[in-house]
Amino acid sequence: MGVKAALPRYELYFYNVVLCMAMLWAARWIFDVSSSNSNRKTFKTSVQSGWHYSGRKMDTADVEWMMWFSTFREHIIFALSGHVIFAKICTLLAPQYRSLVFMVYGMLAVFTSMGWAYVTLILSHCVLLYSISLVKLRWLCFVAGLTTLATFKMEPFISWQAGFVSGSFELRPLLFYGGCGFTIMRCLSFALENCERKDGNYSILELLKYNFYLPFFYFGPIMTFDKFYIQQANNPNLTRKDGEMWNISIQALLNLGVIMIVAVILHFMYILTIPSDMKLLKHISDWALAGLAYLNLVYDWVKTAVMFGVINTVSRLDHLDPPKPPKCITMLYVFSETHFDRGINDFLCNYVYNYLGGKHDNVLDELIGSLCTFGITALWLGPSWVVFIWVFLNCFGLNFELWIAKFFTMEPFISIEMAISESMSRRIRAVFNTFNFWKIVLYNVLVLNSLEFANLVAKRLLLKGFPFTTITVMFVTYCLIQLIKERERRQALIDDPDPIPPPAPTPTDPSTTQTDAAAAATQPVAPNKQKAE
Repeated sequence: MGVKAALPRYELYFYNVVLCMAMLWAARWIFDVSSSNSNRKTFKTSVQSGWHYSGRKMDTADVEWMMWFSTFREHIIFALSGHVIFAKICTLLAPQYRSLVFMVYGMLAVFTSMGWAYVTLILSHCVLLYSISLVKLRWLCFVAGLTTLATFKMEPFISWQAGFVSGSFELRPLLFYGGCGFTIMRCLSFALENCERKDGNYSILELLKYNFYLPFFYFGPIMTFDKFYIQQANNPNLTRKDGEMWNISIQALLNLGVIMIVAVILHFMYILTIPSDMKLLKHISDWALAGLAYLNLVYDWVKTAVMFGVINTVSRLDHLDPPKPPKCITMLYVFSETHFDRGINDFLCNYVYNYLGGKHDNVLDELIGSLCTFGITALWLGPSWVVFIWVFLNCFGLNFELWIAKFFTMEPFISIEMAISESMSRRIRAVFNTFNFWKIVLYNVLVLNSLEFANLVAKRLLLKGFPFTTITVMFVTYCLIQLIKERERRQALIDDPDPIPPPAPTPTDPSTTQTDAAAAATQPVAPNKQKAE
């Protein structure tokens, strides 16, 4: 993650001041635009009545957020609360049967919300992929799993399977695709783990326990079968570590606090609706447009972190260790760590990217691994031109990082880096990371918003706004990158407080001016072995 060299304290203070002023300035622009244009025609469908005492309307453009924390909030709370209550009773009375109780409760909840025909459809996919897993051929499991997943992304298979769900329940279409999609991925994980098992096979009951665990069923995240099986099915020790319940409580309160903060922001800054009004966007400042693009990515990360955080809190009460929330977009400046769903990311890394990419130091292996990984990602998101463009750009970005890392390990670059100070090396790296950061922002704005919005942001920042806007935005981003690197440096010191000191130069070799450890510290870092989802 770059050279772990400290910068002068006054320099870091300067970066903090610049970043805070820039963010406040951009937020002020967006607030003014939201206030002065609240009655526009394009706002009438997505900006609706909010808190009466605030006198402000609320941005309701994100259907998923509104579903979770407004429209169907009571239904979700009721279902998860019932799971927690039944889990606690079972843990106290018969802990050896708790996985069965989880499965039964999950199946009953799915039956109640979606009907018996939907449960039958899910069971048929489970039986199909379980039967194929008995052959213990990885490629066959992949073909069967991805083919089954494709039936939920293409006509006429979508309409035929959607016919199993009837009724006017507004949430049913979302639950249908969420439950089916995550079911296929869980079944594929089960099948691949069964292929790796040398002694016999897992039973189909283990698959049903895994798939019908209610907190993960509809919305994820995906927890690979090997981790789920060890932690839930075969874990007789249900004791908790010291302070674990306190940490779970703090996390729950933190999620609640973030939900309230997001609600306030959506009342005063319409960051989700403004990108859909291209006429309005043409009249706002370049700085407000850059802030709007950045805040859209931050919002999507917050939404994902909160929704998974609620589910993860429930699963931690069940003594599971669920996938962590995604890394904040503010902390990302390399493609190898870019993902918005750590569960999908872990799935792809375990079964595709690391399996095909090896040690990720060979250009050809890395290319094959990343192509296959992003191919599955495109199928998961649903094939479309926007998704294909996003996949191509992110796949190129990931491989380009490896090519650049290998290029700069060659002469004369490595000698130049060894000749300069570590702090200067960190500054030079931050310059390159600045451009990488905005590539990540633009590529992901493309899939989160629209191709038109991403195209407008790119033109305003790089062409029409050149040179003043371009240089200003890049400088502020450079300040952000340096603060990220400083945080990483301090975290590295916490993780390794007493590094082994390098050997001192011998008297017989006076030309030795830099230790091996210092030279190693200045080597360009290869891409992380984790993959973008």
